[in-house]
Amino acid sequence: MTDWSWTPPPELNAEQRMIDVGEAPGETQLETVIAGPKDSGRIAVCLHGFPELNISWRHQIPLLAGKGYRVYAPNLRGYGASSRPKGIGNYHIDKLTADVGGLMDAARAEAEAAGTPATEMLLMAHDWGGAVAWDFAINRVRPIDRLVMCNMPHPATFVRALRTSRAQKKKSWYILFFQIPKLPEWLLGRNGADPIRRVFRDTATNPDQFPPEVLDVYANAAARPGALTAMINYYRAAARSRGRMAEVGDMQVDTRTLLIWGTGDTALGMETVDGIEDYVPNIRKEFLPGISHWVQQDAPAEVNALIADWLAAQDAA
Repeated sequence: MTDWSWTPPPELNAEQRMIDVGEAPGETQLETVIAGPKDSGRIAVCLHGFPELNISWRHQIPLLAGKGYRVYAPNLRGYGASSRPKGIGNYHIDKLTADVGGLMDAARAEAEAAGTPATEMLLMAHDWGGAVAWDFAINRVRPIDRLVMCNMPHPATFVRALRTSRAQKKKSWYILFFQIPKLPEWLLGRNGADPIRRVFRDTATNPDQFPPEVLDVYANAAARPGALTAMINYYRAAARSRGRMAEVGDMQVDTRTLLIWGTGDTALGMETVDGIEDYVPNIRKEFLPGISHWVQQDAPAEVNALIADWLAAQDAA
């Protein structure tokens, strides 16, 4: 029996499943929460960030399901009960996007089996999930119809800000810190990974949106053997892939995109999205003043209203 990281409340009417996303059965599995009508041809995949889990979409899953989407919210590799391969190389961006492609394939197959072939693919992401989603869209790993990004800049504008903004360099100090072997895991894993709780509690604009039972889910998942090393290996693999920018051509994203940004983000400055239209011409930008990096959890009502309005406008177009 799987030791689930988060059990959705009954009112969400969701199921949990380990979904095969690798080339061979059982090779790579993602712990996934699934909600929404089984016979829907509209599929939504929600990718969480660091140090989060699929519970970070607890407010958006019912919104999307209520709008007729079949929602798949996985824990990315290394997180929760999902597969946790050893070695930094197993967290290279190509591995991460391949997992998402495998999940989409599984979702499309389930829709086909239910008698309603997939007609739309919506990809929603935040933070590290956003980095994966941007790369996924740039490289067109699978077709996607809509992209919703929460507080994660396009990689080209982010790299430019790192090069030109002293403020952003200071904010990104932790990326260098995470390159140190073992020390970050020890610091974040102390006292049952209580520092993970403080990451949210101390930086949220509305800490009441992060009750103890939610913080416990994050801390308990991070305290699993090997979890913190896997989570931090995302940063270590990225640091070893600096040439990635030269491999992806013009970096263009043609997908219809909604960017939701909390301006109180302590990790990412506003300058990281300057000029994003040059790479994502079909983008709508929405800014929530003072809201933290954890935008979809910190201001769920505002974020859901923006998503609902954008989806309705897209449907009407």
